Order: sequence, then C-alpha cells, then structure tokens
Amino acid sequence: MESFEQIAAQYEPMIHKIMNRLRIYKNRDEFYQLGLIALWRALKRHDPEKGPFLPYAYSFVKGKMMTELTKEANQKAQYVYPKEEFWEITAETSDLSGTELLQELLSTCGTLSANQRKWLEYTLCDQMTVREIADKEQVTLSAVKNWRQGAREKLKVIYSSYLNAHFS
Repeated sequence: MESFEQIAAQYEPMIHKIMNRLRIYKNRDEFYQLGLIALWRALKRHDPEKGPFLPYAYSFVKGKMMTELTKEANQKAQYVYPKEEFWEITAETSDLSGTELLQELLSTCGTLSANQRKWLEYTLCDQMTVREIADKEQVTLSAVKNWRQGAREKLKVIYSSYLNAHFS
C-alpha cells in the first residue's frame, strides 16, 4: 500500500481543481489542508467493493469543502462588522461618562416608548438580564421581551437613517 504522502501528491491536482470549481480564492492554504484531511478520511472510509476510490474521494473532499464554505458564510452572516465611520463615532463618544452617554443615546431615541427606554437603560447601564428587569418592574418576561424587540426595531431604523444621513 502506498504512503499517504504519495497519495496526497497523486490527488493534489484534484484538490486544486475542486477549490477552483468552488471559486475558493480566500484562505486557499487552509482549504488545501482541509482537502488533504478529507482525502485521508476518504482513504480510511473507502470500501473498494462499493466502487472506485477516485469518485468517492472527489465527492468526499468536495463535500467537506462545501460544508466549510457554508459554515463560513453562516458565521459571516451572524456577525456585523461596522464600517470605519462607526469606530470614529465611537471614539468621539467614548469620552462621555455612562450617564452622559445614556442621556445622549436617549435624546436621539425620542421614538422609544417609556418601557422601551427602561429596557435600554437597565440593559446598558445596569447590565440587567430580561428576568432581572421583569422582576424589578414586576411584569412578565414576555412583556420585557416585547419592550426589547420594539426598542431594537426602532433603534435599527434610527441608526440606519443616522448613518445614511452622515456617511453617504
């Protein structure tokens, strides 16, 4: 039986072909390593009675790469990376104390209801959980979650229009 190094050298063009077909242009070295690991796993799992190794290895390696691409896309979609302008605004407001910052924030959020403002203040200043807010205000968890949802929706609208107006 051949050593894995010989098999890896033999199937290296296949790994690069898969990467090109999947249009992988970032992190090519990482995906090549992933391809080698998948090739090794395919070699260990392959049953010669079920068919030749080449098609099995190709689909196995391609499947692992597609799974990794999906994971990366999902992770990228979960996190929002602010533009440079955001960090400039943040640096300008970082000189404010917590109370001043809250007042500045609340002054720009005039459309928030009283309960939504409570949620915002308790969350940002006091770092309270939804349950703690509900206990303090003597309301249900559902009520506080509704305050949070409404506040988040309004804040998204407020700040997207703010950023568009100042940085477009």
